[in-house]
Amino acid sequence: MKYIIVGMGNFGSYLAKRLTDLGHEVVGVDNSESKIDQIKDHVTYAMVLNATDQYAVHSLPMKDCDVIIIAIGEDVGASIMATAIFKQLKAKRIIGRAINALHETVIRAIGVDEIIHPEEETAERLAKRLELKGVIDSLEISDDYNIVEVKVPNRYVGMTVAEANIRKEFSLNILTTIKEKEKTNLLGIKLPQRDVAGVISADYLFENDDILLIFGKIKNIQDFLNLEN
Repeated sequence: MKYIIVGMGNFGSYLAKRLTDLGHEVVGVDNSESKIDQIKDHVTYAMVLNATDQYAVHSLPMKDCDVIIIAIGEDVGASIMATAIFKQLKAKRIIGRAINALHETVIRAIGVDEIIHPEEETAERLAKRLELKGVIDSLEISDDYNIVEVKVPNRYVGMTVAEANIRKEFSLNILTTIKEKEKTNLLGIKLPQRDVAGVISADYLFENDDILLIFGKIKNIQDFLNLEN
């Protein structure tokens, strides 16, 4: 996959290096020449660029990019401005780093696809999650086992848990299902809300908007994610 990571601080630079090590194409962006000098030999391409300048951002290879990660950690204003510019330029998928609750509210209102909190999610964990294509979130249990959230594959929509028989085919356990809904706060901003089904029964019918919470070996999870939708 191809990534553009904006902000080469500790979090952004480590994430850029890790994704590059995993075999992905990474463009590292920062307005600091010294930070770019430190990262340039560890990523596919590194650019000194002001991500709050719309004309400068136009020069980035966004058309071919799968994910934009706004990893700016020191300047909230720059983070918000950069996020708004990438959104305006119709980036495919934007992951934003939230510094605090108010910052999160603002970038959610702009319309980022996902928000990360580096204090809670390490760059290593995010890199591994991005490596598993189709995974919404993950929790590493050990070197071999993960718990992941993934959208239900189309082939299972309309089938019951028993009919899908994912446990037998892939040796994976479905812990529960989740539905994403929207809730409007006092400011009129729509925020995501999750409804967790609890322990699901064998006759539970998979629906198109279901997110599956799955436990199992990473290799088996990868096989499951490679299903054609």
